[in-house]
Amino acid sequence: MLLRAIINSIESVAPRSAQEEWDNSGMQVGDTGRDIQTVLLTTDITETVVTEAIERGCQLIISHHPLLFHGLKQVCGQTPQARIVEMAIQHHIAIYSAHTSLDSVIGGINTRLADKLGIVDYRILVPSENGQTGLGVIGRLPEEMPYEAFIQRVHDTLDCTYVRYTRPRRERIQTIALCGGSGAEFIETAIEQGADVYLTADCKYHEFQDAEGRIGLIDIDHWCSEHHAREIFQDILTPLGITCYISNNDKTPIQLWQKKN
Repeated sequence: MLLRAIINSIESVAPRSAQEEWDNSGMQVGDTGRDIQTVLLTTDITETVVTEAIERGCQLIISHHPLLFHGLKQVCGQTPQARIVEMAIQHHIAIYSAHTSLDSVIGGINTRLADKLGIVDYRILVPSENGQTGLGVIGRLPEEMPYEAFIQRVHDTLDCTYVRYTRPRRERIQTIALCGGSGAEFIETAIEQGADVYLTADCKYHEFQDAEGRIGLIDIDHWCSEHHAREIFQDILTPLGITCYISNNDKTPIQLWQKKN
């Protein structure tokens, strides 16, 4: 299948028009006229992920996070991004990314995250001007549950590296807001819309301090909040007859120190 046909299928779910202004979803490297048989799916594009694509004989890598946010001034191996571009070109591997274009749509990152956590009747937390797309979702659990039981659900369902949290207004919770990735800017929005809990990543100390006792702020590893993008890509591409692999080398870069006895 031609790469442009694969892109059309992805963008029928996650159109580039839905991305944020600062973002760079879309083609990163390659020719849309290439024929593609095998695809590697990943959250992040690293040198080890590209090496895996080479070893698996993939003609395309599809990622959630774009490889290129800013223009490269040199492509001579001095940065990881430059080395990845060189590797991809040398081995005729195309790279495509769907970032906030996938975050902002029903059926994308945030609604899939809500589905995994058992949240129902959800709507977009921060709608765009058209009201059809936007960032985050807010919904409810079918029944109230203890806050700590929900934290355990988050940890187990998303296989979290860590969970950081504040105490909520009340210990039994039902209304849940969330935003995969770095969504701390929407904490106040979640409070204003009556959420008992707000789940996101990359929160800072003073954001925890401000949330304490007002909303149950749950902060998890950024990668853990978004790695299900790979599943969404797989669901889109598998019916097309494309061979898809989820990368074995796509992992959070965050490690936790544990004291050795």
